[in-house]
Amino acid sequence: MTEVFKTVDELSDGYWKLIDVRFSLQDPKAGKTAYENGHIAGAVHWDLEKDLSDMDSKNGRHPMPSRENLTELFRRSGLMLDDRILIYDNGGEPFAARAWWLLRYGGFRQVYILKEGYKGLVRAGYPLQTEAAAPERSEVKPDWQGQLYASREDVRKVVEGSGEGILLDARAAERYAGKHEPLDPVAGHIPGARNFDWSRLVSGGQFNTGEEIVRAIREVVASDEPVTVYCGSGVTAAPLNAMLAHIGQENLRLYVGSYSDWVSDPDAPVETGE
Repeated sequence: MTEVFKTVDELSDGYWKLIDVRFSLQDPKAGKTAYENGHIAGAVHWDLEKDLSDMDSKNGRHPMPSRENLTELFRRSGLMLDDRILIYDNGGEPFAARAWWLLRYGGFRQVYILKEGYKGLVRAGYPLQTEAAAPERSEVKPDWQGQLYASREDVRKVVEGSGEGILLDARAAERYAGKHEPLDPVAGHIPGARNFDWSRLVSGGQFNTGEEIVRAIREVVASDEPVTVYCGSGVTAAPLNAMLAHIGQENLRLYVGSYSDWVSDPDAPVETGE
């Protein structure tokens, strides 16, 4: 079992590296503006589209950044592999989980998502600042965990039966079934995928890790099944991936390109219905 989520009450004394990843899919500038208006003292800002995605890539709507770009991001943020790293968004959002996954992919060993998000730290009295944090640059060498990443070809092997495990679609049930598709050119899901809407993980503006959520997930995925999680663009799959890791799923991958990458291939098969 990998501890993924922390509450404010669980933050023990000692030094944490802080990362602010507040963002809005409706207004991509909103996260940076919020950071400039006030953030937890010492927190660096990572932007979903500028830092946590390669928007020049054609592999989906929020494609995987290159290892070179991730290394530069880690270094300019002053990170080392053994640092205790706490990531926050506004709570109950997918952005901290996206950063968490990329850090785990880079081999960072103590990375956590704050359940209550930014407001929880403010309520707890953590000091704020408006000037951008300027950490001392590191020369960290990531310890890449390639087994956490699934490419389109890896997913194709699962679909064809030559790859192990199951696919888990984190989108809403209507999009999974192909009844409603607001973003991608083809409605439906990757053949054989099961469905668990990531938003079911959120209660009261934060992630719920209680027994009822564990039971709900276990009705869809067995604890010993290898799982590859995807969504529309690889963002909302990240919190479902994080929750699975938190409850002990060991053989776990994220298809970062997700459905938007899958249907960019005109020959890729798609299923509809439940």
